[in-house]
Amino acid sequence: MQLVFSDAQFWEDFLPLTFTRPVAEMRCGILTFSERWQKLLDASEISFITEDYLQEKFSKPEKKEGLFIVPNFLPTENVLNQIKELKLGEALVYENELLAAKVNMENFSLNQIEKMTDIHEELLFFKQPTDLFSFNEKAIDFDFELLTKNRNSQELSSTNGFLGDKKDLFIEEGATIEFSTLNTKTGKIYIGKNAEVMEGCNLRGPIALCEDSKFNLGAKIYGATTIGPHSKVGGEVNNIVIFGYSNKGHDGFVGNSVIGEWCNLGADTNSSNLKNNYAEVKLWNYRAKRFVNTGLQFAGLIMGDHSKTAINTQLNTGTVVGVGANIFKSGFPPNLIENFSWGGMKGDERFKLEKAYEVAEKAMARRKVPFTEIDRNVLKYIYTEL
Repeated sequence: MQLVFSDAQFWEDFLPLTFTRPVAEMRCGILTFSERWQKLLDASEISFITEDYLQEKFSKPEKKEGLFIVPNFLPTENVLNQIKELKLGEALVYENELLAAKVNMENFSLNQIEKMTDIHEELLFFKQPTDLFSFNEKAIDFDFELLTKNRNSQELSSTNGFLGDKKDLFIEEGATIEFSTLNTKTGKIYIGKNAEVMEGCNLRGPIALCEDSKFNLGAKIYGATTIGPHSKVGGEVNNIVIFGYSNKGHDGFVGNSVIGEWCNLGADTNSSNLKNNYAEVKLWNYRAKRFVNTGLQFAGLIMGDHSKTAINTQLNTGTVVGVGANIFKSGFPPNLIENFSWGGMKGDERFKLEKAYEVAEKAMARRKVPFTEIDRNVLKYIYTEL
């Protein structure tokens, strides 16, 4: 059975994070939404219904029976069972929107659906970028249970200090942690395969350090924080989500933020997450084309893929950075930094597209990931059309 992940009405709401991926490929907790559903439904075959320019990279559904699902929510046990029990032509509806359906993708339409069942219990739905850090503790708890059930953790080295219950700590094979402190009294801590916590780090859960990622020497990590695979983090962070393949390797503070892939924050980059007047933070909303009140007192940085900051960069509370931006000018840049900005200030020239390709190729090669013609086409579309 193929899982068919739909962006539904949410793709535009998660920009700039979804300029380069479907909604299902965002990370929150330990896993991406697609990885989580694959494990929950024991599925090996996945496909996506997304924007046309992304469809070459993220495979279309095959013309056969499939389970259509809107991926950006955490199911209860009851709802998960209802999804598993769907028969061809049946669907589940939540808040007047299609949630899941068993359909034939050869001629998919709502007309196929013969029976719709309303879900009346409350679900944890992710509807905007700030939800990824706001709900990250619940997502870490959910994934921790999913990934560690009936499994044994590697032992924590005796060189470390530990507070809390060992059942809330899980260390995957190949991970190393030495001369650091870990506190699970405030939340669970998951250390992924071949990840490394260098000496002198202080971890206060909930935290997920994913496969092949590192906390650099002396890092101070407050939860709820997720560091996706193949990333490096140092300095001080509080309640952030990094999708993967990105670095914040040096001193500097970032809090209540979401950072995409292939990003690099230069040494002593700092992002404010609280306004001086303690007012609720506004963020740029690409759908509304204006700044919208988040209802949050704490909100820092939302950064799209392939963006970079220079050393000593200062970012305002509630800053949104598009794809492929380079921020290096002195002073605070504006709260919206456009795709491929060269400098970070309003009205700056754009980073030349061929140079953007060159940087992306070099950055990805460091992680032994090829920069393909498909990746090039995605960036070109964002550069020329969006």
